[in-house]
Amino acid sequence: MQAQAKARMRDQAERRAAAEADRLTAEGVHGIALTWVDNAGITRVKTVPTGRLAHTARWGVGMSPVFDVYLVDDSMTTSRHVGGPDGDLRLFPDLDRLTVLAAQPGWAWAPVDRCYQTDEPYPVCQRLFAARMTERAAARGLRLRMGFETEWVVARADTEGPDLRCPGTGPAYGMARLVELSAYLGEVRDALLAEQVDVLQLHPEYARGQFEVSTAAADPVGAADLAVLVRETIRAVSARHGLVALFAPVVEPGAVGNGRHLHLSPWQEDRNLCQGGDGPFGMASTCEAFLAGVLRELPALLAIGAPSPASHLRLEPSRWAGAFQCWGLENREAALRFITGSPQDPAAANAEVKCFDGAANPYLVVGSVIAAGLAGIDDSLRLPEPVSGDPAEQGAHPRLPTSPQESSQHFERSAVLREALGEPLFEAVAAVRRAEAELFEDVPPQEVAAATRGRY
Repeated sequence: MQAQAKARMRDQAERRAAAEADRLTAEGVHGIALTWVDNAGITRVKTVPTGRLAHTARWGVGMSPVFDVYLVDDSMTTSRHVGGPDGDLRLFPDLDRLTVLAAQPGWAWAPVDRCYQTDEPYPVCQRLFAARMTERAAARGLRLRMGFETEWVVARADTEGPDLRCPGTGPAYGMARLVELSAYLGEVRDALLAEQVDVLQLHPEYARGQFEVSTAAADPVGAADLAVLVRETIRAVSARHGLVALFAPVVEPGAVGNGRHLHLSPWQEDRNLCQGGDGPFGMASTCEAFLAGVLRELPALLAIGAPSPASHLRLEPSRWAGAFQCWGLENREAALRFITGSPQDPAAANAEVKCFDGAANPYLVVGSVIAAGLAGIDDSLRLPEPVSGDPAEQGAHPRLPTSPQESSQHFERSAVLREALGEPLFEAVAAVRRAEAELFEDVPPQEVAAATRGRY
């Protein structure tokens, strides 16, 4: 019976993909980019001609599992379960996410799930992990809404060495910067809208050449998919303008870096649990326990959400990066920021994890945050007192790990994340973290930034 069910699913996928391929071909799309994100935070890709989409949906595309132990510089390490030249996987596109790429004429995109040759789910697939944690929450009656902010620095494509050549000179958050690059930013906006991305905001940020785009909340896997699509769209638009988009945590040491903050809200049916309760600032007790679980796990979560040695160059106090393990009401210095929103807009209330950045695999981020939050519910946790003002000036709040070695130690001691990720994925992540920490050990900050700023 199981074999028959799989055969029916293959038939259905093939028929649907064939119809999609006909539609795409009529629109002038002749290639499909199939992406996944590895444990170093790099988006990897294989492409197929549009005419092969039906075959790909039925049988998948081959790919080595060794990419799960690749490092940011494309060298590799090994782990107890993954590593070496052996093995093969199949990449299966999610046809629900199939998107024509507005800034890459002739191309469409779809994220993939990864399976063994036998069709069994590959336990190191980060996207399947995010889906599994989403299902775990749903089994408890919880629906998570999540969304990422994407920050990047735009520089001229001929930028070399330590000198960054930014095309705009306007001040932080200034209209002058928007005017200088209005054609570029307009194309970023229009490309995202053409891809059916719900853009909330697009604006200049603090550092020179820095911008941010925020997109509407989605289901956790959908939010991670959007993080990939948004980044690659920005990258493509930048290239069309003779520019390069830099998403790394730190582009220039000593300057404000790029975050990729995660916004989240737990829901029960149509009720946002960030509102209407008896907990702090009106949150329901389930929401408070969920956020307390995330706060408790932040030192270990840093190895997921701020994983690069460059991440720790960004996590400096008094830069709105969230360098301390504390929370507060609309406090941009707290690692966990609670936002009540407007009472007239129940969907607006949410929490923001500020210490995460663009070196992270977004599927690992959403899945791990859900796991931490559910553990907080299991343990009936409550939040400590919220922090007002800059925690760096108070001396009473624990600093988050200040090195990749320290965050890796917290990660490897985390029973919550080990259980949620499962041994193969947990060990692969831990191996990559150890290897990247060793790769950049005793390397000056300027060299760390130069080696990583164009990789993500």
